[in-house]
Amino acid sequence: MRPQNLKTKIFLDSGNPVETREAIKFLGFLDGQTTNPSLIAKNPELQAKISRGQKLSSEEVKTFYRSVIEEIKVMVSDGSISIEVYADKNTSKEKIIEQAREMNKWIPNAHIKLPITEAGLLAEHDLLKEGFRVNMTLCFSQEQAGAVYNMSLGSKKGNVFLSPFIGRLDDKGQNGLSLIENIQKIYSKGDGHVEVLAASIRSYEHFLACLALEVDIITAPLKILEEWWKRDLEIPSKDFVYNKKDLSNIPFEDISLDKNFINYNLQHDLTDAGLDKFVSDWKTLIA
Repeated sequence: MRPQNLKTKIFLDSGNPVETREAIKFLGFLDGQTTNPSLIAKNPELQAKISRGQKLSSEEVKTFYRSVIEEIKVMVSDGSISIEVYADKNTSKEKIIEQAREMNKWIPNAHIKLPITEAGLLAEHDLLKEGFRVNMTLCFSQEQAGAVYNMSLGSKKGNVFLSPFIGRLDDKGQNGLSLIENIQKIYSKGDGHVEVLAASIRSYEHFLACLALEVDIITAPLKILEEWWKRDLEIPSKDFVYNKKDLSNIPFEDISLDKNFINYNLQHDLTDAGLDKFVSDWKTLIA
């Protein structure tokens, strides 16, 4: 069951409802789940179709995605489930909003995942005004974090998640956890309405370090949540030391939270690469 001293919400990062069931079985709880096009593409049922040489229409893929989300919702009825729009760096605000409105009808407890692009942030602003909940994904910089906060001013806590990707920064020799710490420091100047959702958790040490930082939310793959269960749901102390090995820390930037939207630097190569990967994985399914 959920440890009494656990301050962080625990999400499963998966597009497979079987894993949802397993996580709840051994943890005894689950606060939510995150999905994305790559995770849905890895779903065993879809992979079986591909191995048989089948491909689907875009509408059939969307229908399958909805069926997965609806199945997860039965098990995570009170938590958040993130559903990601299909977008690349050139997708318009109008196209993003159109998809978001459709996906938000699938379940009542959705957070719609939007890219941190200019169009994605403009969509964030408009959708929040309509009462949506959003998860701004593929965050790799403090400037991006500042822009997400700025474009969601006036929102209630719980309506906006920011997803920094730790592992993908590590892959480039940068300490992804230092980005988390920097964003927490920047957000400490604000009203707390944006919750930090640590994503791209690659190791159990990543997981423990995020718990020690008391990150708002962690989303992790099943194997890491299972490791946590085997270790009796341990909660590290705040002085937990993360072995960053040869990774370089990302320098802190004292980002203002009240700049004009156009003055934030949104560009990051890893955001572009992440969007390209999602699109590529999605296209492997479509005839």
